[in-house]
Amino acid sequence: MERLANTPSFLILAIYLLCSIKWIQIQTAAAAATQELLKGFTATPELSISSFQPLLTDHTGNYSMGFLRVNRTLLALSVLHVPSAEPLWQADMARLARWSESTQLFFNGSLVISDPHTKVFWSTGTNGDRVLLLNTSNLQIQNLNQSPTVLWQSFDFPTNTLVENQNFTVNMSLVSSNGLYSMRLGEDFIGLYENFEGDIKQIYWKHGALEAKAEIVEGQGPIYIQLDPGGFLGMYQIGSTPVDVEAFYSFQHPVPGFRRLRLEPDGNLKGYYWTGTNWVLDYQAIKDQCELPGSCGSYGLCTPGSGCSCIDNSTEYNSAADGECLPPETGNLCSRIEGQSKFRVLRREGIELLNKELTGYETTSSLEQCERSCENNCSCWGAVFNNASGFCYRVDYPIRTVLGVGDETKVGYFKVREGTGKKAESRFGLVVGLLGATVLAFGGGVVVFGVYRAWTWRRKRANGLTEDAGEVNPGPYKTLGAASFRSIEIEMT
Repeated sequence: MERLANTPSFLILAIYLLCSIKWIQIQTAAAAATQELLKGFTATPELSISSFQPLLTDHTGNYSMGFLRVNRTLLALSVLHVPSAEPLWQADMARLARWSESTQLFFNGSLVISDPHTKVFWSTGTNGDRVLLLNTSNLQIQNLNQSPTVLWQSFDFPTNTLVENQNFTVNMSLVSSNGLYSMRLGEDFIGLYENFEGDIKQIYWKHGALEAKAEIVEGQGPIYIQLDPGGFLGMYQIGSTPVDVEAFYSFQHPVPGFRRLRLEPDGNLKGYYWTGTNWVLDYQAIKDQCELPGSCGSYGLCTPGSGCSCIDNSTEYNSAADGECLPPETGNLCSRIEGQSKFRVLRREGIELLNKELTGYETTSSLEQCERSCENNCSCWGAVFNNASGFCYRVDYPIRTVLGVGDETKVGYFKVREGTGKKAESRFGLVVGLLGATVLAFGGGVVVFGVYRAWTWRRKRANGLTEDAGEVNPGPYKTLGAASFRSIEIEMT
C-alpha cells in the first residue's frame, strides 16, 4: 500500500474522486436553491462553504446564481453551469467583495451587494418585483404588472463568456478574466484587442463580414453577433439572414450539448460545447500560438516551429518560471520625475510585429530615420523597420511578444525602461504558489494535485530536466484572472 500511495496514478485517482465529490456537493446545493427571489430577500456568505453557495436556480437545475468563493477571501456574484461548475457570468469582474458575514446580497427592487465599507458595492439600479434565472442562464429582474416586463438582464452585461442565442452588440465588450484582452464590434467586423493602461487598445485579430448572403446597409443600424446552436457565430444587421457566418468545427453536424464562447486569459477566442460529461473545444479564432499577443510574455520572441526566446539574446527565456523575459511595463516614458523617463535600447534583426497588417506605418528612408521617429517620442516603445519596403511600424504601447522571422532586413528597435531587469523567481516559490493557489481555488481536496506537482518536479530536477508550460483545458473554477495555476501564483506575488 505504501508503494501504491507513491505512484502518480494513485494521486490522479484521488484528485478525480475528490473533485467529483466537490461537483456533487455543488449540484446537490443548487437543487435545493429557490427558483425566484422576491422583494425582502437577503443572503450572506456562509463561512463554511469553500467553493459556491447557490441562491437561485432555473427550473431545469442546469444553471445557478450564487456566491462564488475566490482565493478564499473574496466573493463574486456568478451564474454557473451546474453540471460542469463553469462560471458563465459575473456581476463585476473588476472588483470583488469580501467573503464575510458583513457582506450582504439583497433584493429591494434592485439586486444589491453591500458591505460596511463601500455601502453599495454593486447594484442593478432597478425597481422590479422579482429576480428570475431562465433556462438559458440569463438572469433577469422583472416587473410583474399585467405581463412580466424585463427591467434588467445579465445577457446585456456579458463578462468573458457568451452563450448560445445571446446577442452581443456594439455597446458591449467581452473582457478576459485577467483584464488584458477584450472583444468588441466595429462597423463591419469583430475585433480582439490587447488592453493597456490609459485606455489604450491595440487590435491583434480582426474578422470582417464576408457579406455572402446579405450585405451591411449603411444607415440601417449597427451589426450584432449571436452564437447559434447550429455551430456558428452569426453576424447580423437587419433581418434573420446573416451578413457573415464564422463556422465552428461542428458546423452542420448537430451536437446536443449547450454551447459557449469565451475570451480566454491568453487572448484567444474559443468555442465549446457540453457533451454531458465534459466541454469539447469546437472553435478557436487564433490557431497559431505565435499569433497570440502575449504568447512569450513581455519582450518575448516567438518563432514558428521553435517556440519562445527573448528579444535580448543575453536573457534566457524560462517558461517554467514566469514566462516573461522582462517584467511587464505599463504607461509610457513621458514621466517628468527625475530619472523616470530614461531608457536603454534593444535591437534585433529578423523581427516582425504580430498582425502587422492591423498596425499603422509610415514610410522612412532608412532604419536610422525610423528609429529617430521613435527615440524622440516618449509615447513610443519601439519600432520595426522593413528595409525592402521602407515601412516603419511604430509601437505606441508597452512591448509584448514579437514574431521571429528569417528575413534579417526586418529590424526591431525597442525601448526598455532604465532599471528594468529580469524578474527572478525560484522553483520553490513556484511550487509553494501552486499549492496555495490550488487550495484557495478548489478547497482542501485538491491539495493532492499540488503534492503531485511537487513530486513530479523533484523527479525532473533529479533527472536534470525542465518543465514546459502546457495548454490549459477549460475547467471549473479557474480563479478569476488566471489561466493556469502558474498564472495564479504570479498574480498573488
